[in-house]
Amino acid sequence: MKYAKSCAITLIVALLLCPWGRAGAEGGFIKWVDFNATAEVMNRCYELDVKSVKEKVHYNFVDLLAYLAMKNGNKFSYKRDLKNLNALIEKLDGGITMAEICGGNKYYKYYHEAYSSIFAEYIGFYRIEETGEVGYGLKAYFPLARGFWYSGSDDFGNSRTYGFKRVHLGHDMFGAIGTPVIAVEGGIVTELGWNRFGGWRIGIRSLDGLRYYYYAHLRKDKPYAEGLEKGKRVEGGQVIGYLGVTGYSFKENRNMKTRPHLHFGLQLIFDPSQEDGPGEIWINVYQLVRFLSKNKAAVKKDDNGGYFSCNLKKGINL
Repeated sequence: MKYAKSCAITLIVALLLCPWGRAGAEGGFIKWVDFNATAEVMNRCYELDVKSVKEKVHYNFVDLLAYLAMKNGNKFSYKRDLKNLNALIEKLDGGITMAEICGGNKYYKYYHEAYSSIFAEYIGFYRIEETGEVGYGLKAYFPLARGFWYSGSDDFGNSRTYGFKRVHLGHDMFGAIGTPVIAVEGGIVTELGWNRFGGWRIGIRSLDGLRYYYYAHLRKDKPYAEGLEKGKRVEGGQVIGYLGVTGYSFKENRNMKTRPHLHFGLQLIFDPSQEDGPGEIWINVYQLVRFLSKNKAAVKKDDNGGYFSCNLKKGINL
């Protein structure tokens, strides 16, 4: 079970394996990723991508982010990054390609691969089946349904002591018990059931195998959406469960003595050796969640006291 491992050891070993400190690749695959892009920078890159999709020069979201990380040394600052971004756009509009600008820069190559693994299925063409509307933009979803309150802070790396001393490898999204939990993207349910740390939890592996999403501390008594099963495929935007406060107990269906919240985590997997153990790569998703807030799934109540999603964006190829 993921996240019930010695997470503190995970961080230390991953850093030792990485020849470029906390940003690098060796042996054919990336060993560690520090995701530091801010929501403000992502929003600007996203706006440029969407507005230029039908233009002669298309400003690709991942290209822009990777370029900025290369320029700023992975230390994002909106004012400085905007200046670098404007300079890049001027060059691209002048007919210079990204390949010519970045050449064989190893840092650009690393950041491009890292960000491509995160955003592989996040942005693209989509169709809303109920309306037939076709569009281009963000297809990935905020982890909680539209119309429900949420609060949270950047708590990645904070200490945890239950069971053993470790660091927090996710983002706690505080909300009301019963708030519908949403699948960020499509994938296969690989973990389902009780865990002493995460309580009722769900693990979903993306269809391309690069991302593992962890949703924990789901509601007591009725944690899951109707019909959810291990091995089943889910779609991005689908209701998969309900926010709660379970966990920190060997006995099933127990609540913790804390505020109700969803623990949301994202693991990157570049090699099978990183699925479990000291090679695991968990990224800070706080800024990513802020970025995803621009696309929240609308939900309606069903006949069984639960919720289902409507008007979902499903990816298509044009």
